[in-house]
Amino acid sequence: MGAGQTPPGPGDAPPGGEAPQSEEELRARLEEEMRKVRIQDLVLQSVASLVNLTARRIAKEDERDLEQARIGIEAVRGLVDLLDPEPQKQVREALSELQMLYAQASGGAPEAGAAGESGGAGPGGGAAGDQSPASGSPQSQPAPSQGPGLWTPHQRD
Repeated sequence: MGAGQTPPGPGDAPPGGEAPQSEEELRARLEEEMRKVRIQDLVLQSVASLVNLTARRIAKEDERDLEQARIGIEAVRGLVDLLDPEPQKQVREALSELQMLYAQASGGAPEAGAAGESGGAGPGGGAAGDQSPASGSPQSQPAPSQGPGLWTPHQRD
């Protein structure tokens, strides 16, 4: 038991893991969780959210916003190298799919929404930007191209 913590009383450990009884207990639990969280885990959660929202901005007709999709793709590209190796591989695959979907949705001009940089920094740039292999069959793409399903990386144990 750490300094500043009080010993548990009869009402402090409810059966079945119910909500904490006091604000102090809630803070202690939150503090303990914050000690365990790795920055890479938070980055991965953020990247998964970006991938899913970007897919929606491309694939859903009523939510289509290619400028927002471009920003999402750029954000994922900026964060992917910070991930652990296995989730990084999965995110790169999802990013490649997003870039192909973006290119298809924007009429095959992946850098049409880019800020005018000539270094290939648009959503279709980089090694994953080659669209020729998949340009004819969007049905062969796994989620995120198939409706509003959520993409989630495999969890590490």
